[in-house]
Amino acid sequence: MTHEAKIHEAQTIILRELLFLPSAPFSSLQKKAGLESDHFKFHIAQLVKAGYIEKKGSLYQLTQFGKEYANKLDTDMNVIERQPKSAVIIVAQDNNKVLVQERLKHPYYGFWGYPGGKIRWGETIMQAAARELKEETGLSANMTYQGVYHEHVRSAESGEFLEDKIFHVLSAHDTSGDLKDEFDGGRNAWMTLEELGSVDKKYLSTDIETSVGLGKVPFIEKTQVYSREEF
Repeated sequence: MTHEAKIHEAQTIILRELLFLPSAPFSSLQKKAGLESDHFKFHIAQLVKAGYIEKKGSLYQLTQFGKEYANKLDTDMNVIERQPKSAVIIVAQDNNKVLVQERLKHPYYGFWGYPGGKIRWGETIMQAAARELKEETGLSANMTYQGVYHEHVRSAESGEFLEDKIFHVLSAHDTSGDLKDEFDGGRNAWMTLEELGSVDKKYLSTDIETSVGLGKVPFIEKTQVYSREEF
């Protein structure tokens, strides 16, 4: 599932109200929204059209899709909460070398690090790791779940949060297949850890990901700070 479109504040109020009720009549929802009848009719019709709510007899209730969406609400602020992104990182080893990538797209253009990517809706962690490894490198491997790295990224200039990611880190061994030298958005290489440590540009989290991926520590949380030029 992709991200949902932003909805009007009045519609958010309706969804919040229905989040705490099995169903509700038009009149009570209108009172909560504080709108004139014509305006309220428009907004409730939009919610029905979008599939967030449905009318059963004289009452309105959340659809299954609406329940999922409304459950993301910060019910104090009436806004959809931002959630950390979930992704996988794969630390693959072969003959004392690790598989790494140079990222050739923004953000982090030109940075070296481990293969990985976002977990898709409905995927297991292991499925996501196998898919990302195959898509980006052309390889398959036996994988072992090693731990979690939770990363906050802040701007060096403004101090604001730029990213909040939960990385599920896996080790990979017994790789098979033909390594892709390049893929859409990057290129691959095998390096020793010493060679990786000496590259000019690598993620600030690389050593952390190595430690988790090699089974040295199961859980780390860290805030990294990148400049505007880096990010």
